Amino acid sequence: MAATSTMLALGTQAPDFDLPDVTSGRRVQLSDLGNEKALLVMFICRHCPYVAHVRSGLADLGRDYEGADLAIVAISSNDADEYPADRPESLAEEAAEAGYAFPYLYDEAQEVAKAYTAACTPDFFLFDADRRLVYRGQLDDSRPGNGVPVTGADLRTAIEAVLSDRPVSGDQRPSVGCSIKWRPGNEPD
Repeated sequence: MAATSTMLALGTQAPDFDLPDVTSGRRVQLSDLGNEKALLVMFICRHCPYVAHVRSGLADLGRDYEGADLAIVAISSNDADEYPADRPESLAEEAAEAGYAFPYLYDEAQEVAKAYTAACTPDFFLFDADRRLVYRGQLDDSRPGNGVPVTGADLRTAIEAVLSDRPVSGDQRPSVGCSIKWRPGNEPD
């Protein structure tokens, strides 16, 4: 059954994190992402068909904005014991296969997902230079099986607005995907 974004309040300050990158092994903190004009935090995973559907679009997004004033980071918070495809070594394989040009972090304690109120994969959070939330919602209208091409139009429009010092439209549609796979007893309140 599909889940939707919780639509965290616009203006929310980006929650801090300190997580391992599955590809490099180094720890990445929010403060490591520099002073770019925009920050995109994506909650994704390997096993979800919604993420698999947009995987090439996510890779394109990373490549298209490489060198731009945008920091991008992906985070997987799923219970890897129950979903082995979402174990760090499997996520590292996915990052290499997909050609992701951004850090891919693993949130084993699931505390970062809770702090961001991430509810599904994929789930997108775009912050401005002050690290205030300006967009949370869908990549675009494409879903597995609906025949709509993956363009990233909604998210790209928000990114371009931030990079061009324009306001981001408040007309934002929730992301749809698989629910975050919480460890038993670790579900958000």
